[in-house]
Amino acid sequence: MLTPIRAALGLVAGSVVAGVLVAAMVTPAVALAGVGVNTTLDAFENLPGYIKPDALSQTSSIYAQNADGSQTLLASFYDQNRQDVGWNDVSQYFKDAIVSTEDPRFYVHGGMDVQSTVRALIANSVTGDIASGASTISQQYVKNILVQRAEAISDPTAEAAAYAEATATTPDRKLKELKLAIGLEKEYSKDDILLGYMNIALFGGRVYGIQAASQYYFGVNASDLTLPQAASLAAIVNEPEGLRIDEPANIAANTARRDKDVLASMLKESAITQPQFDAAVATPVTPNITPLSTGCQTASDGAGFFCDYVKNIILNDPAYGATADDRANALNRGGYTIVTTLDPSLQAAANQAVTDYVPQSMSSVDIGGAFVTVQPGTGKILAMAQNKTYSQDPAADPATNTAINYSTDAAYGGSSGFQNGSTSKLFVLLDWLKTGHSLSDVVNGSNNQTFTSSNITNSCGETVSTPYKAGNDAGEVGGNATVLTQFEDSVNNAFLNMATKLDLCDINKIASDFGMHRADGNAMDTGLYATVLGGNEVSPLTMAAAYAGVAANGLFCTPVAISSITDAAGAAVDVPQSSCTQAIDPVLAQTALYAMQGVIQSGTATTANPADGTPHFGKTGTTDAEKDVWLVGGTTQLVSASWVGNVTGNVSIRQTAVTGANGVKVGSGLSRLYVWKEFYRGTGDARGGSSFPLPASARGRGSTGSGSGTGAGASSPTPSASAPAPASTGAPDAPTGSPIPTPAPTG
Repeated sequence: MLTPIRAALGLVAGSVVAGVLVAAMVTPAVALAGVGVNTTLDAFENLPGYIKPDALSQTSSIYAQNADGSQTLLASFYDQNRQDVGWNDVSQYFKDAIVSTEDPRFYVHGGMDVQSTVRALIANSVTGDIASGASTISQQYVKNILVQRAEAISDPTAEAAAYAEATATTPDRKLKELKLAIGLEKEYSKDDILLGYMNIALFGGRVYGIQAASQYYFGVNASDLTLPQAASLAAIVNEPEGLRIDEPANIAANTARRDKDVLASMLKESAITQPQFDAAVATPVTPNITPLSTGCQTASDGAGFFCDYVKNIILNDPAYGATADDRANALNRGGYTIVTTLDPSLQAAANQAVTDYVPQSMSSVDIGGAFVTVQPGTGKILAMAQNKTYSQDPAADPATNTAINYSTDAAYGGSSGFQNGSTSKLFVLLDWLKTGHSLSDVVNGSNNQTFTSSNITNSCGETVSTPYKAGNDAGEVGGNATVLTQFEDSVNNAFLNMATKLDLCDINKIASDFGMHRADGNAMDTGLYATVLGGNEVSPLTMAAAYAGVAANGLFCTPVAISSITDAAGAAVDVPQSSCTQAIDPVLAQTALYAMQGVIQSGTATTANPADGTPHFGKTGTTDAEKDVWLVGGTTQLVSASWVGNVTGNVSIRQTAVTGANGVKVGSGLSRLYVWKEFYRGTGDARGGSSFPLPASARGRGSTGSGSGTGAGASSPTPSASAPAPASTGAPDAPTGSPIPTPAPTG
């Protein structure tokens, strides 16, 4: 180990002595320009003499939160792969290797090595240029600080100019570097300077600092480096690209530098013994390349899309930087530890369910599938899966790979959304209840109804431009039946009829209060078709969050994906918070939940019923041309949107049989139901859930039955005796009729 001894010669290296020596060293160069030693000395004395090391660019990482409080790494982001470490976290072998090789008198001089400077003076006098700089570790550290400072500039032009200034082979730059090194020695201890240098140094590519280099090249921490490994890394420092050992062609050159320069210098300086030297030289350079992958494609269990959503939250929020470049710098250089709301066990279950029932690609349809889960009462996004592999590689097969997130809005890396079909009937039902109507009211759902501007009211927008007729789904005659029955069977004309007694403006206001908005950022269409039968393109996340608001007794919470962020210093960084508002009276929400349990037990989603004793609720949706099919709902603990449809095109999903990874062929649009069922019957229902009884205050309006909602074996909500429900087929609805002028979405 090298012992720090400050000799008298080192202490003499003050500003004046240093200035004279450096002036002499650069004289051959400056004389060519007609500049004398006195001028150079004056310039040296007038230079700034203090530099403070900046916070270094460090890796940011995104984590999921496990139930036991532990964290699972999803992905890392970096411009420079670096992890700062402390003095005791670096092998003494590497410390000795760097000092012995780069600056043997480091613990003796005061920032400038006089002996090395004199040698450089002689060499430069011969060449007439600054061929040798005699840089000490302190000087190299100063140069690296200035380079890092330049690379942190987000403006490309300003960055290039600052980098050129920090690396220029000019007398001015050399004088400035030396003056700052002398000032650095006055402010910081030798060990602090050496540690800073070891953390800042480049080791090839985007690998910076001794910890990242140890992990990348040898798969060990810096504290565990052996002598041969430490010497091999020390060999890289002065020629990072030419001696990096992740390129096999460089191994011989690295070995030569390691043996003849680094290890030989260590032996000369008595940092190692002859037997240690001999053993190290006999050890071949054997890298164990362990890359730290960057980007969301590294996330496991299909979490790349959620990771991308989190990334886009940061890139879109001015809280993380005034410009897009500033925010990208904050993510890629800020050393953030980002803990998200994602639950790894739920994510794995969601990803498996989508994989099992929705193929990545099909020749007959541009198939897409997404499943996203939100926690009622908090807005936390717990799972987000889709049927593609997340990739930003332009060479990846677009049939099975994509960077487009089907679950989110376009502004956050998502698509432009998908029509949500009859899942919009929930908001019609809520307004129906809010205006004093009940589930036991009898409405006409027959096909022979026409809707015009004369019988449709919209106090804040248009209704229909021409007479509108819609067909019912699953071949129902419709007829007179209770609202409860019409909802369970998703009868289009019944809800269009109900809309004649309501104001479309009020229905859309309720939908908006539950966070409904278009995924493409445009204003919602508030006409009859879009309002009642789901003609707006929305994201699965928007649907899951809205239904979670109903499950939370009408308390809608905006979706949130980030739990906490800390910076490289461990300081807390503000994160977006969920905003929760009471979107509707709790009794009305509970009444709607009571109705939605019937959809699972005896309505259009009976195929999805896990029948495991946990109470469930939900609503199906099928869009025009059957190009998108949905099931949104869940339990009081977890609410999910399950979507399967066309990414592009208008192929009928109902008429397309799909086969997932489990080999099961599923037809008639049932894939969304099987995905939902597998998620809840397995992992999801382990989180429990409360029942959905009809509120006492709602029973007085003519409804019958209390509806225990106990899941498997629970009785279906009882419709009005005056309008018995048609027999349920136990299958999802199938199209019928010819909507005019626009095809109607279905249940």
